[in-house]
Order: sequence, then structure tokens, then C-alpha cells
Amino acid sequence: MSGNPQLILASQSPRRRELLTMTGLPFETASAEIDETFDPSLPLEENVMTIARKKAEAVVQSATVPASGTVVLGSDTTVILNGSPLGKPDDFGHAFAMLSALQDRRHEVLTGFCILHDGKAIMDYSRTIVEFGPITPGEIGRYLDVMKPYDKAGSYGIQDALLACFVTGIEGCYYNVVGLPVSKVYAALKPLFPYTSDQP
Repeated sequence: MSGNPQLILASQSPRRRELLTMTGLPFETASAEIDETFDPSLPLEENVMTIARKKAEAVVQSATVPASGTVVLGSDTTVILNGSPLGKPDDFGHAFAMLSALQDRRHEVLTGFCILHDGKAIMDYSRTIVEFGPITPGEIGRYLDVMKPYDKAGSYGIQDALLACFVTGIEGCYYNVVGLPVSKVYAALKPLFPYTSDQP
């Protein structure tokens, strides 16, 4: 690895860590608290990319990250219903209301990402359409009691047991819904890590 840039994932999310591992690129994780409030004057796509950039910049500005030779990846995922973003639920009642609104219909999932390297920023996003079948109030309550998805936008993880039983359709990247559009992220990172192409 000598001479190769260091990759840092600006997140402590175990889901994003698992997804980035799929690229085969060695990396470390770090994160910093930022304001993730959406700006209503900006398009939703720009919001998720902007928040992803803020996460990456917060890590770059931390004292633990080398000033040069570092690639920092930040990302942000949101669930959108009828044009409105659904953040993380505040409690059981909030989560129950979100899933009740999402059941038996289609919604969007947007993930924005930002890669910072040598003072430059690469920003992009991915959109996936997800369709849920009917979910009864009892099934929603059981899912929330068992999986407790309170750290997830839209109050669900598509990879979760119980919830997966109600996913009737996906248009776009599945991994984007989990939290990172792996193919787009790898395509953006690959030029910064050319040695990966030479490996058998």
C-alpha cells in the first residue's frame, strides 16, 4: 500500500462499511457530527449530495486525518414519499406512522455521495424506486419491536428480516437502498486507486 492513497469512509454505519468492503479497497472509518437538516430551497438530490460533502469535510478537518494522500467518502441516504423526505424516526409512534404511509405503494430512495481528494470533490447520487406490498398494523408493530430500525431513514432497512417479506419491487440499485450505491461509488473511486485494476 506504500504510495497509494488512504481511503476513509466518513461513517460508522455497519451497513455502509459492509457495502464499501465489496469494492475490495482497504479503508478505515471515521465520522463527525454535522447538521443533517435539509434545505427546503434546494432540490432533494442536491440536499443529499451536500450533506454527504459536509460529512466528508468534517472528517477531513479532523486532526486524525492526514492532510494529503487521503480520499474521504461521505454519503447520505433518504427515503422520499410524495416528494417529501422521510428522515429517521423519533420514536415507535413516528416509525409506525412512516411505515403505515409506505405500505402498499411505491417510494423513492436517494443516496448522495461525495469523494474528497487533494482539494477536489466528486459528487453524485443514485435513485432507486421501492415498492411495498400491504403490511398490516400488527406486522408493522412486530417489525419495529424485533428490528428497532430507529437509526434508518424511512424507519426500515430493506435487508432486514421481516421487512424483506413485503418488498414487491425494486427499480434501480438495491445497494443504494441499503445505504451506498456500490457500482457508482466504485466507478468514481477506481481512477484514484489504479493499482486495483492491475490485480488479478
